[in-house]
Amino acid sequence: MDDLFVHQLEDIYYAEQQIEKALPEMIEKAADAELKRGFKTHLGETKKQIKRLEQAFKALDRKPKGTDCPAIDGIIAEAEDIASEVEDPAVLNAALIAAAQAVEHYEITRYGTLIAWAKQLGHKDVVALLKQTLDEEVATDKKLTGMAKTAINPTAARKTTARKTGGRKPAAGKAAAGKAGARASAGRPKAAAARAKTASRTSRPAKAASRRTGRTSARG
Repeated sequence: MDDLFVHQLEDIYYAEQQIEKALPEMIEKAADAELKRGFKTHLGETKKQIKRLEQAFKALDRKPKGTDCPAIDGIIAEAEDIASEVEDPAVLNAALIAAAQAVEHYEITRYGTLIAWAKQLGHKDVVALLKQTLDEEVATDKKLTGMAKTAINPTAARKTTARKTGGRKPAAGKAAAGKAGARASAGRPKAAAARAKTASRTSRPAKAASRRTGRTSARG
C-alpha cells in the first residue's frame, strides 16, 4: 500500500502543478472582480500546497516528482475549450466557476483518500500537511459556490434571457390596460343581471294594476 500511496501523492503533485499553470489564464479571463480576486488567492494557496507536498515527500524519504494525471489534464483542457467558445463575459464567469469547481472536487477527493491512507500507514506528519491543504480546498469550493449562487449564475441567466427577448420587456401601460379590460369584462355580466332584476321588479306593479283595471271593466 505504500507504493500506491506514493503514486497517488505523485498524482496530486502533478495536478497541483498543472493547476498552478492554468490559474493565471483564468484570472485574466475572469470579468467579475470578486471572482478574479478569488482565483488570485487560490493561486497563492496552490503554490503553498505544492510546497507542502514536497514536505510530505521529504517526510517519506522520497524525491518529489509528479506522474501524469489524465483526469486533471482532461478537466483543464475541457475548461480551456469552453472558455474559448464563450464570448459573453457574464456567461464566461459562470463557465470559469464551473471549471474551477470541477478541479476543486477532484482535489478534495484525492486529498481525502490520501489522508485516509496516510492514517492507516501511520504517516502522522503527512496527515497534518494534507489536512491543511484539504481544508483550503473545501473552503475555496464553498466560496465559489457562494459567488455562483449570489451573483455569477443569476447575472449570466439574465444576460441570456435578455438576448433571447432582444432586451424587450412587457410594457407597463399595456399590462395595466389588459388587467383593467379583464376586470371590466368580468363586471359586465353582473351589471346586466342587476339591470334585469331591477326591470323585473319595476314591471310587476304595472302588470298588477293592468289586471285590476281589466277586472273592473268587465264588471261594468
